[in-house]
Amino acid sequence: MKLLHAMINVVDIDKSIKFYTEVFGMKLLSKKDYPGGRFTLAFVGYGDDSDNTVIELTNNWDEKEYELGNAFGHLAFGVNDIHTTCEEMRQKGVDVFREPGPIKHTSGRTIIALVRDPDGYTIELIEQSVASN
Repeated sequence: MKLLHAMINVVDIDKSIKFYTEVFGMKLLSKKDYPGGRFTLAFVGYGDDSDNTVIELTNNWDEKEYELGNAFGHLAFGVNDIHTTCEEMRQKGVDVFREPGPIKHTSGRTIIALVRDPDGYTIELIEQSVASN
């Protein structure tokens, strides 16, 4: 069994594609409109879902906003230098709302930061050089 993708609803598909490709360096793997269902699906990732987990961005044309609710947690990405990554993201206008630092109430070896995508979804950045120890 393998996780193929995670799906999130987005209000502006082009803005979300730009965010995940330009900020996270993902590739747009596919994008298709479904006029009969009034939605667009776009898949972004570092490679196709035969070898990688990807993100499905779903834009329902009639929805103008979404409530994020409290059931969804976050997406997580590993980074090599969390401080540099956060600074580069901040320069691109990304909301870094939790600065890099250790996870509270743990041994303090794992360094994380939290950012938001254009729809307000939380993305956790985990410094891999520290997390892998």
